[in-house]
Amino acid sequence: MIIALEEHYFDPDWNNALDTRHHSVRMPSPLVKRMEDLGAQRIREMDEAGIDLQILSHGPPGSQGVREDVAVAWTKAANDRLHAAVQNHPTRFAGFASLPTAHPLAAADELERAVNKLGFKGGMLHSLTEGPFLDDKRYWPIFERAAALDVPLYIHPADPNPAVIKAYYGDYAKTHPMFIRAAWGFTFEAGTQAMRLVLSGLFDAHPDVKIILGHLGETIPYTLARIDEALSRDTPMKNFREVFSSHFYVTTSGFFSDPALQCCITEIGIDRIMFSIDWPYASNTAGVQWMHKTWLNDADKSKIFSGNAKRLLRI
Repeated sequence: MIIALEEHYFDPDWNNALDTRHHSVRMPSPLVKRMEDLGAQRIREMDEAGIDLQILSHGPPGSQGVREDVAVAWTKAANDRLHAAVQNHPTRFAGFASLPTAHPLAAADELERAVNKLGFKGGMLHSLTEGPFLDDKRYWPIFERAAALDVPLYIHPADPNPAVIKAYYGDYAKTHPMFIRAAWGFTFEAGTQAMRLVLSGLFDAHPDVKIILGHLGETIPYTLARIDEALSRDTPMKNFREVFSSHFYVTTSGFFSDPALQCCITEIGIDRIMFSIDWPYASNTAGVQWMHKTWLNDADKSKIFSGNAKRLLRI
């Protein structure tokens, strides 16, 4: 069985709820049209690659890009629409809930509703680009509720803060737009969110919290030894490696690299690595063929393709 965890869709009502102070309205495009399809076309592309199940989540910046005044109502309606789509193809789709992080207690309640009533497998948080980072204690009720429900939260990247874009990326943000996104900015943004969660003490306060990072861990596994050694010089953080390796899982989304996979296996163990495509930004066929051709034995391939996800998401 092949399960893909970071597979996006696009709610057709998203633009109507968009916070245009911070995000440009996304005009219709072939990519968006593919993301809006939750039926025949998507399933055909899955079948062509041999993917059995997609865990669907809203494309970035998702509910973190909508206006605060409509965030709670929009996420509930969007989750209901996603649930209906899953029910149309219950053997092919499952869902990660959108969450209105602008209202943390409501977000925790919506996660509980989505898990208990809609059967979702966890929640998707698009790395916040305005206001506080996710480690701010105002957001801790969301993580606490996820731990109580025994479901993971998937932290997906979003564009870096505008001040960071200006200071670190400058004109390259215009001449090379992927520089601030998949080529580097996404990694910088989501990786920083993850590290701040570790440093904040969240996992001491709520030891059952589980976090998923895409793109083979946003480079943290590659730098884990140096991060751990450097932070160990500080009085407050003596066990970064232990905390990260106990609470984080990573997926292969959009990162089909043998050396990077080997690094992740060596640093955090094969039981914490799960298969993803990052559809439609990456190719279903390319991702599946890459995993089939890796040096791993069949038992380890099976763990990554589906075994680890089945265990974590109780599939």
